[in-house]
Amino acid sequence: MHPILFKVGPLTIHTYGVLVAAGFLLGLSLAIRQAKKEGISSNKIVDLGFYMLIAAIIGSRVLFVIINSAYYFKNPIAIFRIWEGGLMFYGGVLLAIPTAIWYTRKNELGIWSTADLFAPSISIGHAVGRLGCFAAGCCYGKPAEGLPWAVTFINSESLARTGIPLHPTQLYESAGEFINFLILITLRRYQSFKGQLFWTYILLYSILRFTVEFFRGDEVRGFMYGGLSISQGISIIMFTGAIVGLMVFRKKEGSTERR
Repeated sequence: MHPILFKVGPLTIHTYGVLVAAGFLLGLSLAIRQAKKEGISSNKIVDLGFYMLIAAIIGSRVLFVIINSAYYFKNPIAIFRIWEGGLMFYGGVLLAIPTAIWYTRKNELGIWSTADLFAPSISIGHAVGRLGCFAAGCCYGKPAEGLPWAVTFINSESLARTGIPLHPTQLYESAGEFINFLILITLRRYQSFKGQLFWTYILLYSILRFTVEFFRGDEVRGFMYGGLSISQGISIIMFTGAIVGLMVFRKKEGSTERR
């Protein structure tokens, strides 16, 4: 829609980068606010947030490059052009989680209480970040002739297919993540065991992502057997892990209460 926010001389400010940064800062500010309520060092939360951000960027880019290795083998310099899009959220999650585990153990923070603290922040941050995808045109949808809310990208610098009405899949996911955020902050009031918010987020997002993928039209995200995308395959694994996690942690909390 609007890939370039503005230019200052030779410097180009991309809307995608600005919105991803805004999403990160919003999510981090909410995490800091919650940390203060729970008596957790806000400085440690800030440090952890930046470690997770770096890990997420690296992980999401690496997974995208691996899936599209044929292209990047011929165009290696393009690997570093992340402002053009090409980040896979699940790749970021897969590297950010072990990074967070390492940091929480090193700094004597509760792993699951910290994960619960960050869950709503990740959701709202991702909701804003997906607006950046919409601006850049990446992660676009399938053709949707006649769909009242279909969008047509006309900017020549957009990463989406231009001149064709498409499903606004970026907005689908952004709206879904905002709803997930509302669910999580509501659930926080009634949380009954550690890890509940984290595993609930994984559960909700895996369902959202699996569903939205059916409307995606960009082929670069990679596919598995049976026509399922790689992200749908990961979603199935994450969904299963979330169900098991919720059951195990709920049972563990119940056993602790009976002692």
